[in-house]
Amino acid sequence: MDEAEIAAAMAAVDQERQWSRLEAFGRLGAIAGNGVNRACLTPLDREARRLLIRWAEEAGAVASIDKANNLWLRRPGQNDTLAPVLTGSHMDTQPAGGRFDGMYGVLAGLELLSALADTKTVTQRPIEVVAWTNEEGSRFAPGCMGSMAWSGARAIESFAAITDHNGIRFDDALAEQMAAESDLPLRPLGYVPHAYVEAHIEQGPLLEAEGVEIGIVTGIQGSRWFNVIIKGESAHAGTTPLALRRDAMQGMVQAVTALNRLTEDPDDVLRFTVGRVSVLPNSSNSVASEVRFSIDLRHPDAAVLTARGDAVRPTILSAIRHVEAEVEESFTAAPAAFATDVISTIETVAESAGFSHLRLASGAFHDAQFVVPICPTGMIFIPSHKGISHNPAEYSSPEQLTAGTRVLVGTMLRLSSS
Repeated sequence: MDEAEIAAAMAAVDQERQWSRLEAFGRLGAIAGNGVNRACLTPLDREARRLLIRWAEEAGAVASIDKANNLWLRRPGQNDTLAPVLTGSHMDTQPAGGRFDGMYGVLAGLELLSALADTKTVTQRPIEVVAWTNEEGSRFAPGCMGSMAWSGARAIESFAAITDHNGIRFDDALAEQMAAESDLPLRPLGYVPHAYVEAHIEQGPLLEAEGVEIGIVTGIQGSRWFNVIIKGESAHAGTTPLALRRDAMQGMVQAVTALNRLTEDPDDVLRFTVGRVSVLPNSSNSVASEVRFSIDLRHPDAAVLTARGDAVRPTILSAIRHVEAEVEESFTAAPAAFATDVISTIETVAESAGFSHLRLASGAFHDAQFVVPICPTGMIFIPSHKGISHNPAEYSSPEQLTAGTRVLVGTMLRLSSS
């Protein structure tokens, strides 16, 4: 494929079409403030997927699913036996999420299919777009279940007994969704693409602050998640002396104080977050009998992540007094470095199109992290207003989305020709 054909396909990216589709998906699970609450494996998720399938089929793609319910949209290539070039992201959101996180990457893949159809472009390799299952982990934790199952990082069956806030098991929700989509062809889990490129909003302020149009992602920092249960004994808040209490809330305070010391970092690179807490009996005049809380630990250096993560449990156990603790690691993702060839291809396309660009690392994890061991992988970031994400105020402009999609189209076409 010559440069003129690539340039024509990039120019065919339709800003109005892509934005109107974004707005259509934003209405499925719309919440106040232009936000979206669309959890995975729900009726809203199914409605969004059907809309995506309809538009992809209009562009000449064929839909299928695998047993992790990842949704695949395939456009044949001139030599359909060659490994496809793959792009995509996820369609599920946080409970108070925005319209762009994840959904933009799927829409960019959809617009790629539409632009290729409009220009009647023939690619050497097949092009595939994927919508990964449960990237957010907001209904069923951990996130990235679909990409982990596809890549072999974890078996889909290992998530079966995980429940959501209503006590619904993951395997039951998955079975319901698979039954609702039983008309779609079922394909095997896993294969080796020629390359994978994911478009995404930055979810950070750097590109906007620097006035840069395209972020070329060099890698993703690693993550370790833990669930902690502190067990004490409920008692009357007014009559029980402090010395006789087995206060689970005080145990949590002791644990988190010690973890803050463990995760101190003068360079402010390490990320330590307690984001979810539940208390029993959750009464203002009762001593807490049980506290459950989450830990999210992240760092780009595998050695640091390993050392600090391995110290979480002993740190908690040595800090608590008069209570007991259970510590379970629920999710692990090693730091990921993206392929130099993919990085340089994205850079070449951005430069040739006249877009300002910057290399940067991702602080958030993405499905791309689990594709790295399978094939050459990269990501394209576009600016995110004030770095806001996982929030209804999340915003990138139509022009910014279009720029990122044009770079995605050029990158996918160059990779398809190699």
